[in-house]
Amino acid sequence: MSSTDPNVTQLLREWRAGDLDALGKVIPLVYDDLRRLAGHYMRRERPEHTLQPTALVNEAYVRLIGVDVSWKDRTHFFAVFARLMRRLLVDHARAHQRAKRENDNVHVAIDEAKDVSTKPRLDLLELDQALTLFATFDRRKVEIVELHFFVRLSNEEVADALDISRATVQRELRLAKAWLKHQLASG
Repeated sequence: MSSTDPNVTQLLREWRAGDLDALGKVIPLVYDDLRRLAGHYMRRERPEHTLQPTALVNEAYVRLIGVDVSWKDRTHFFAVFARLMRRLLVDHARAHQRAKRENDNVHVAIDEAKDVSTKPRLDLLELDQALTLFATFDRRKVEIVELHFFVRLSNEEVADALDISRATVQRELRLAKAWLKHQLASG
């Protein structure tokens, strides 16, 4: 993913300046990357998840229309879009948990039980809570985590996007991972 696409950056600035058609021109330029990003998110979700990558992109696009952002470049656009997708998945997970609590007595046939994975899955709600807490005292590390893991930028691309050194990205990413691992393990 290139963070320096001048067409996308220019269109984002035009949209910010009031050209409502500019966003419609941006989406076709980045749609394939957005679908890959959504697919990455969905692979981390439970197998029976009802959202598909295309629906996730479309829902995030609808929310994006109402966001007032001073766009810097393509990377910034993807970071905002990734946050919107994460918010959508968190909202979806909360709704799923509510529905599950309302219908707690689920019976599983023995044939279906063998398909249940024993591999622990990352709890999106716990991760969201940990990142929200982390952002209260170290917003930059959270931005690094979001850009690296959710937007899938390399350390060099993250460094460029945040105007910091690659060594700083590596160091802060290592610290952020340790803090998140500890926070998620302690519940």
